[in-house]
Amino acid sequence: MRYENPLYFAEEAATTDLIADGRLELGVSRGSPEAARDGQHQFGYDLEPGQTWSQLAQQRGQRIREALSGAPVAHADPSSGWAPHGVERLSVQPQAPGLLNRLWWGSGSTSSGVVAGQQGYNLLSSTLLLQDDGRPFHVQQADQIARYHQAYAESGFSTGGSTAVTRSMFPIRTPEDEMRFGRRRELSDSSGYLDGSPARSGPTYTGTVEQLAEMLSQDEAVKAADWVLFANPNQLGVEFNRHLFEGWVEVFRLLGWK
Repeated sequence: MRYENPLYFAEEAATTDLIADGRLELGVSRGSPEAARDGQHQFGYDLEPGQTWSQLAQQRGQRIREALSGAPVAHADPSSGWAPHGVERLSVQPQAPGLLNRLWWGSGSTSSGVVAGQQGYNLLSSTLLLQDDGRPFHVQQADQIARYHQAYAESGFSTGGSTAVTRSMFPIRTPEDEMRFGRRRELSDSSGYLDGSPARSGPTYTGTVEQLAEMLSQDEAVKAADWVLFANPNQLGVEFNRHLFEGWVEVFRLLGWK
């Protein structure tokens, strides 16, 4: 959101959703820490005095929601000859019915998850939290989901309400798998400081199909979420990813997932 014009974004999103027959799912967020110190300024965006990028991202997100809902966002100019007769205010065009219900806020903390619930988003949480109270990552993330659900239930919104978490997982089924991913075996979280805040990330799940099914069955956030998204290293090519997906499916079958 630090680099986005909300109304242009809404126009692009609605157009894409219409082309895709209503199958578009959109994740938006403030944005991750980045290398550029003045990146937003170079794109023509600057903060007002006392404003933070987090606050600006929330404002732009709300503007996007307003535009996608079909609410008027501009005043018509009758003297232009282009404004529809008798219309005083204009909405972004085109409109994509239902897209507002497929908008996900990428949340990196429990507090931002609560805000996502209050504002009627779906919740998308990755493998990193910009917070750390010492508990395991998956426990803190499960708490984030619970707090989101509570905030959403109290919000009065009918859009949103779904949750998703992201995991990295590499099944070891062949000697090549062991060579590529065996060294990635992690038994614990990683913690430190990122973007000036304590941060904790979950481990990359690596092991046999049976071991991975056991790991996921003990993951509190995975059990609490509606959806689990798995990230894959696409630079390894199509055929290897086909092999990787087959390993994932074996894990899913052991868990009884559809």
